[in-house]
Amino acid sequence: MLEGTSFDVAGVGGNVPLVSIVVPVFNEQDTIARFISEIEATIASAWDEAAGDKPPCFEIIFVDDGSRDDTSRVVREFCRTNPRIKLICLSRNFGKESALSAGMRVATGDAVIPMDVDLQDPPDLLRPMIDQWRAGAQVVNARRVDRSSDTAIKRSSARAFYKVINSLADHPIEPDVGDFRLLDRAAVNALNRLGEHNRFNKGLFSWIGFQSVTLEYTRPARSAGTSKWKASKLVGLALDGVISSTTLPLRIWTAIGASIACIAFIYAGYLIVNTLVWGADTPGYASLMVAILFLGGLNLVSLGLLGEYIGRIATQVRGRPLYIISDSVGF
Repeated sequence: MLEGTSFDVAGVGGNVPLVSIVVPVFNEQDTIARFISEIEATIASAWDEAAGDKPPCFEIIFVDDGSRDDTSRVVREFCRTNPRIKLICLSRNFGKESALSAGMRVATGDAVIPMDVDLQDPPDLLRPMIDQWRAGAQVVNARRVDRSSDTAIKRSSARAFYKVINSLADHPIEPDVGDFRLLDRAAVNALNRLGEHNRFNKGLFSWIGFQSVTLEYTRPARSAGTSKWKASKLVGLALDGVISSTTLPLRIWTAIGASIACIAFIYAGYLIVNTLVWGADTPGYASLMVAILFLGGLNLVSLGLLGEYIGRIATQVRGRPLYIISDSVGF
């Protein structure tokens, strides 16, 4: 784990809280400058220091998740002139969940706020979040009440995902709350102790508990660039979310298998009695094929589900690190 503190850099005493903003980035060279500008402007305007309204100290930690453009170079330029800005570079693209975990592990703040660099997580919410935290909340969620900036397919798939996972999960996640939230240091420490290699951070945020409040906001459109989430990655993330949140799918298939077995035993008994009393009937080809195909399909689906769980067990047992940091600036 990398060590460092913005208290020393900023020249403030330990009585001033430090807030770490963690920003995973992947091929986002065009959005870095505007994001930093918006964050700096928000910090400058949200607190009136002349009136004694003292702001916390901030650090902005960019996590370059194996970008292939000039993202790393652009952030390094800002690091040279702005002591608030730090950078860690992962050795390759490990995915946003791993990049976010890396940023939270190196963050030294009393509170940590994960944000997207595209400004769909509005900086104007920083002050209300921090006020709620200072009032005693340990987790401050940000819920999107208007997703009109998303496509119709993304909105409908998101609604379906939250309904499915919350009907199955042992610890339901709050609908329309993404990674954008404030986490107290106690919550961050709890997250950093979790050893899952297939990370689904929204589920982990829900699992750790802690006293929480929720703020609502309207999600704006991206400031620049395009989403790096392909449909296949979203499906994989959804599957990780379900499998990492509950073992209920396995129990469901156990119940289905037991029900089919009971029906099969009852039907077998009927066939034996029917044959002994009335003699054997000529079996129907269609009904036989339907039964075979139905049971065969159920077997394949259940084996696939078992394979998903076993695959994640294999990943966990290997014990490989969740990410590898190749370089860092500002720590």
